[in-house]
Amino acid sequence: MDSTSARDASTPIDLQSLGTELLEQAGSARAGRAGRTLPHPVDGLRQTVIALNTGEELSEHESPGPATLLVIRGRVRLVAGDDSVELGAHQLSPIPNRRHSLHADEDSVVLLSVAVATGA
Repeated sequence: MDSTSARDASTPIDLQSLGTELLEQAGSARAGRAGRTLPHPVDGLRQTVIALNTGEELSEHESPGPATLLVIRGRVRLVAGDDSVELGAHQLSPIPNRRHSLHADEDSVVLLSVAVATGA
């Protein structure tokens, strides 16, 4: 995922426009997804906008630490073991502190917010 941005941390970001741009990139990407880590002035917080095409997923992976997932557009399923939660636009969920995956039931854009150690 692209972690570069021409913006500095004090510039407002239009998440709808960024989501549209990332969905276009995801449409031409072999993996069917695209993302961008946002510049942020707060130590200890990392936010990444991720676009997934319908049917694509972020396969099972370890929890990044304390984190939340906000659906900007679309519909996704957050799966951890036998537990699954369906989320639609404007819904927010904590991410389980265990292995989990994310599945896009339709073209979707999400905002992943992760608490990280200072200096990470």
